[in-house]
Amino acid sequence: MSDSQLLRRRLTWVQGSALAVGAVLGSGVLILPAMTARQAGPASILAWVFVSLLSFPVAWVVGTLGAKYPHAGGMVEYARLAFGPTTGRITAWLCLGTIPIGVPIIALVGADYVAEVCGFPEGATPALAALMLGASLYLHRRGIELAAWTQVMFLGMIVLLMLTAILAAAPHAKAANFHPLAPHGVRPIFSSAVEIFWCYVGWEMIVHLAEEFRNPERDLRRTFMTAPLLVAGLYVALSVVTIGTHAYGTEDMAAPLSQLVAVGLGQFGSVVTGVAALLITMVAIHGNVGGFSRMVYSQARDGVFPSICARLHPRFHTPAIVLYALGVDFAVVLTIYTACHAGVGALLPWPSVTFLALYMISMASALRLLGRSQPGARVMAGIALVSSAGLYPFSGWACMYPVVLGLMGWVASRRGLKNEREGRSYQPTNFQRKRGNSS
Repeated sequence: MSDSQLLRRRLTWVQGSALAVGAVLGSGVLILPAMTARQAGPASILAWVFVSLLSFPVAWVVGTLGAKYPHAGGMVEYARLAFGPTTGRITAWLCLGTIPIGVPIIALVGADYVAEVCGFPEGATPALAALMLGASLYLHRRGIELAAWTQVMFLGMIVLLMLTAILAAAPHAKAANFHPLAPHGVRPIFSSAVEIFWCYVGWEMIVHLAEEFRNPERDLRRTFMTAPLLVAGLYVALSVVTIGTHAYGTEDMAAPLSQLVAVGLGQFGSVVTGVAALLITMVAIHGNVGGFSRMVYSQARDGVFPSICARLHPRFHTPAIVLYALGVDFAVVLTIYTACHAGVGALLPWPSVTFLALYMISMASALRLLGRSQPGARVMAGIALVSSAGLYPFSGWACMYPVVLGLMGWVASRRGLKNEREGRSYQPTNFQRKRGNSS
């Protein structure tokens, strides 16, 4: 592999943690605490706790795999190594059904929230979403180091704003608001958990950046110990305060987080909510664009996707062709969603259930790839696999979406097996060659 095909190693664990938290701490936090409270009542807190606990083994196993196999293919590469090229190609097609659809949803949710809180006209929502998407694409084209430090700055501001909102509203919580615990029964708790899962997807986007960490084996482990703790703490605290202050109302309420912030900060809460919504949306877009673009680049480099996607920018050594293609995709998706006026609640299960399928594949891959020397990681993988499989049926008709994508990947794999047999499959990175030589 020539130097022109190599990504530059510049990421530290601090930058990686910021990208990981940003990829996970998405725009769902703006609406889902209130949305799930309406669906399941105070028992929605149980769903938040359950999915938070599920995120720890998922993040731990993904980080362990990334440290052991620092390849930009991430989950696709783990599936290929564990189960062969056909499963790898199917996994790659599943990935294609997530970020190209999910990131515009993130952008639209955040933009609509900002427009509602700030009193912008209705037509400003798609324009603001396009602006955020374009800014992220531009920063990633310029290089991962600039993109990562931007993420660190934004994330620090988000954590400060979220903690301010939580601490200001907490004294207004009342015990009476936690009763009855499950006014709508048990099933809505599990249905809410599927939607909440959307708030915890994104860990896999960081392992796609493994080839750009200075020391993948050390830095990825640190990243996946720090990021899940911070994300889970913020989400669960926000859910508890939302229920305790009864800061949720009717389904047509466009900005439920602003109602929570107003409880503690009054009129100034609108400013805090608007800034927080903008930053949260931006970091979520940023983390996912970075990871997805590297995944497509790596699969093009290995012969799964068209070779043009493996071309790097001559100056910045970034997958510019993939980023340009994402720009076109985002424009098309924004246009379709805006024209159809699709509701967020109807859209979220589709990418969420696809991520569930991807995590099931990754955890199964971990069980085969991680040896007896890592029993803790294997136990974590088993727990995450069973939990993810248990949530899958509660996604309703959306559970057929990954099946369709998988069938498309299987058809594509039949056509690509000849290339695989001719040796166009996985080529080890320089980092892996050095490890092999040293051993």
